[in-house]
Amino acid sequence: MTEIAANAGISAETLRKIETGRAPTPAFFTVAALAGVLGLSMDELAGQCVPVAL
Repeated sequence: MTEIAANAGISAETLRKIETGRAPTPAFFTVAALAGVLGLSMDELAGQCVPVAL
C-alpha cells in the first residue's frame, strides 16, 4: 500500500482514508494517479462504478 501511494504521489494516510471512506470524494487527479499506478484506464475505472440509488 505504501508503494502504491508513493508511486501515485499521495501519502499512505490519504490512501487509507480513501479505502476506508474517510475521504469520500478524492480529487479527480488523485483517482487518475491511483488508476495509472494500478494499470487501469479511467474508462475501466468508471465502468466499475455503480450508480447510487436515490
